[in-house]
Amino acid sequence: IFKSQAETGEIKGHYLNATAGTCEEMIKRAVFARELGVPIVMHDYLTGGFTANTSLSHYCRDNGLLLHIHRAMHAVIDRQKNHGIHFRVLAKALRMSGGDHIHSGTVVGKLEGEREITLGFVDLLRDDFVEKDRSRGIYFTQDWVSLPGVLPVASGGIHVWHMPALTEIFGDDSVLQFGGGTLGHPWGNAP
Repeated sequence: IFKSQAETGEIKGHYLNATAGTCEEMIKRAVFARELGVPIVMHDYLTGGFTANTSLSHYCRDNGLLLHIHRAMHAVIDRQKNHGIHFRVLAKALRMSGGDHIHSGTVVGKLEGEREITLGFVDLLRDDFVEKDRSRGIYFTQDWVSLPGVLPVASGGIHVWHMPALTEIFGDDSVLQFGGGTLGHPWGNAP
């Protein structure tokens, strides 16, 4: 990262993946990231587990690191209609476990989802108080009191033409992560 920044004069970013087989190894990776001056570490919270995520979240919060949450494997769990766990439940568990931002799907782009349901769990992630609204999958009023929220990250096949829809859907209290959808778009940043 630093070599690339020095060569281009541009700020570069990277989410150092701290996911590992043990909590101890994850903390070692987070310590290493901190020593490198990397401001954000990433954790796959479903593959790593909630206890590991909570431990890593506490370390990050205590040491000035942001914790980006990836939800690798979620579709195996939350898209099983007969025996799965809906992502709204996984999102609430994550909020209790800790993290700063999480991939939430986009409603547009390649990771499309049901708009109202996606907005329901996005509100559960970031808002302090969420009213019951069955149309959005919110089956009871949720008061998070002072538990920190988690910002939704819209990413996955999005490009600049999705901006109006993304800002209407997620508002300005979110992260919009542009990658391959922008780079691969005919009007993207490639010469």
